Order: sequence, then structure tokens, then C-alpha cells
Amino acid sequence: MNLLTPEIREALIANLHARRNAQAQGEREPDPVPVVRFFNPLGAATWLATELDEDGILFGLADLGLGCPELGSFSLWELQSLRLPFGLGIERDILFDTALPISAYVAAARQAGSILGAEKLLRERSMPEGDG
Repeated sequence: MNLLTPEIREALIANLHARRNAQAQGEREPDPVPVVRFFNPLGAATWLATELDEDGILFGLADLGLGCPELGSFSLWELQSLRLPFGLGIERDILFDTALPISAYVAAARQAGSILGAEKLLRERSMPEGDG
């Protein structure tokens, strides 16, 4: 699977430029919405990316399924080159769509101990009273 479409790549690079521009102007850095979600189809590892730099390094929330999700950098090349059993690899969630900023995912993931748990918490919080 191609992990990045041209549109996703452009959005990730645009977020990088927005952050760098804010830093250069001495302004508060933006709190971007995750652009793409990657996952291990055979496990709990999940990544939410907000930026991509010229060296192929993504920035976002990474969770290897060990109970300690971290905000930081990870390699697109490493995600693409990872080979799992049965000939599988890391996949892009083609249905991923969110309006929530990365800070909401970070806070929920720290509370839940995982991105998967964070997604559940965030869904529950967005439901009106009585639904669910």
C-alpha cells in the first residue's frame, strides 16, 4: 500500500511550513489536526501524523502498543519497509477523518494508555447524552 497520497503529502508539508513560519515569527505554534493514521493490521501499533519534512520524517503521535504513546518523530521509510507476517505491512487508514487537533489525541492517549483507547474516549465524549 502507498502510505501517502499526493494530497496527504501536501497537507503534511503544509503543516510543517505553518509550524516553521510560526516559530520564525515568534508566534505560538499551531495545533494541527492529524492528517493521516497508520496502523499495524496484526497488532495495536498506531500512528497519527501531522507533518512530513524533507527527509521523510513524520511528526505526530506514535503508539507501539506498549502503553506509552508519545508525541514525536518517526520515519516514513521505516513504516513503509516494515514487513509483518503473512506478507503484510503497515497500512494507512483510508477512512480516517477527524476535526480534532493533535493535542486532543495526545491528552486522551495519555489518559487511556493508547491511541486506540484515545479514539474510543474521544468518540464517547462526542456522543450526546443518552446515546451510546
